[in-house]
Amino acid sequence: MDFRERLSAVLERPLVRNGIIAVIVLNALILGLETSGRAMAVAGGLLVALDRICLAIFVAEIGAKIFVRRLGFFRDGWNLFDFTIVAIALVPAGQGFAVLRVLRILRVLRLISAAPRLRRVVEGLLSALPGMGSVFLLMGIIFYVGAVMATKLFGASFPGWFGTLGRSGYTLFQVMTLESWSMGIVRPVMEVHDWAWAFFLPFILLTTFAVMNLVVGLIVNSMQAAHSAEEVAQTDAYREEVLARLRAIESRLDRQE
Repeated sequence: MDFRERLSAVLERPLVRNGIIAVIVLNALILGLETSGRAMAVAGGLLVALDRICLAIFVAEIGAKIFVRRLGFFRDGWNLFDFTIVAIALVPAGQGFAVLRVLRILRVLRLISAAPRLRRVVEGLLSALPGMGSVFLLMGIIFYVGAVMATKLFGASFPGWFGTLGRSGYTLFQVMTLESWSMGIVRPVMEVHDWAWAFFLPFILLTTFAVMNLVVGLIVNSMQAAHSAEEVAQTDAYREEVLARLRAIESRLDRQE
């Protein structure tokens, strides 16, 4: 076994994987403490040093993976995700790069790629995007129609909420989220237009309880499909491993005969 194979075996060990997860969590705590003036006054030097150590560990891990997998490293989307986050953290804090330095907190997102369960959730969400696109298109049509109607019906009486198409869309979005929709918006409108409930109630039923539940259902179905696919893959891998062992035993017995 050459050095590359030994290094690959080390990277795949549960102890190493769990260690990287622990470093990610520690780095997240450090970056949070760096936002506290009191913490920086007491242990600012220590926090900065620990942050650099965590970054060095991430760089060493990425470098080791690139050394082991070479160009194959960049064919995996999660590897590209990790590489981009670590690369952003290496950008100098000079003029014009301050915003990128703020993005250091994105290192916490590496926890998604390091933890299989979180990765499965994200993969399920991404696989649901095509179906969600159709639902969001339907939502956009409903919002456009509702915003036009609300602007024409209530714009003159409530220009702050429904004076323009944009304001109507934002107000209807607030209504859809059910944030102060009744006492904050609908009841004041009903004091001027007592029939306004006939517009708002169907809008809420259609968007909040119908269309948004379609989004939730698509996400749940996609996650279940991703979980089932992973279980099938694990079963196939286990079957291949068992067959390989049986072949090895069979060949050993043949040699003994």
